[in-house]
Amino acid sequence: MERVTVDIVSDVVCPWCYLGKARLELAIAEVQDEVSVDVNWRPYRLNPDHPQEGVDHQAELARKLGGKDAVDRAHEMLKKLGEEVGIRYNFEAIKIGPNTLDAHRLLHWAMMEGREIQDRVATALFRANFEEGRNVGDHAVLADIAAQSGLNRKVIENLLKTEADKDTVLSEIDAAQKMGVTGVPFFILDGQYAVSGAQTPDVFANALREIAKLKTEARKGMI
Repeated sequence: MERVTVDIVSDVVCPWCYLGKARLELAIAEVQDEVSVDVNWRPYRLNPDHPQEGVDHQAELARKLGGKDAVDRAHEMLKKLGEEVGIRYNFEAIKIGPNTLDAHRLLHWAMMEGREIQDRVATALFRANFEEGRNVGDHAVLADIAAQSGLNRKVIENLLKTEADKDTVLSEIDAAQKMGVTGVPFFILDGQYAVSGAQTPDVFANALREIAKLKTEARKGMI
């Protein structure tokens, strides 16, 4: 069975990223007998200028999208799409629009413990923000998520008090932008194929199958 790596460039406050995650997981389940898939989470910040304490999320969104009616329309569409894949968006509960640099640091530290831990943290961050309305820029919330995901709470609390790995995360974001990533989610398959946006599960499944097929053919050609 061929192994395909998927690097997901995303931000934990991006609703389309949460949707894309769920859709990719359905695709991975569909091809699990044909392709082995490794998932890595890569950082991106939609709102790099947000202060550490965050902003009034509802007001900021209305300003960005052109008023409350536009926000409500976007949210209704996302709620329907979310229901199809088991996401219960609760946009009304989101009060703070956070600075997500520390959330990405947490994801970076989680990856040091392995992909499974990192994926648990990513899931918990999305759920905390979009379903529970928790502030994922708050260190106490991040420490809770770390502990629930199998990381050492005290270690994470201490790391969050420092500047540890901020430069690493920011350089990864810079590298993604230099590659041409201007919006998220952005999926990089096997380091060379790109899928942009929260595509449907069949699009992801077909892409994974096609890449696995190309890898098989390339290997046979080397024999």
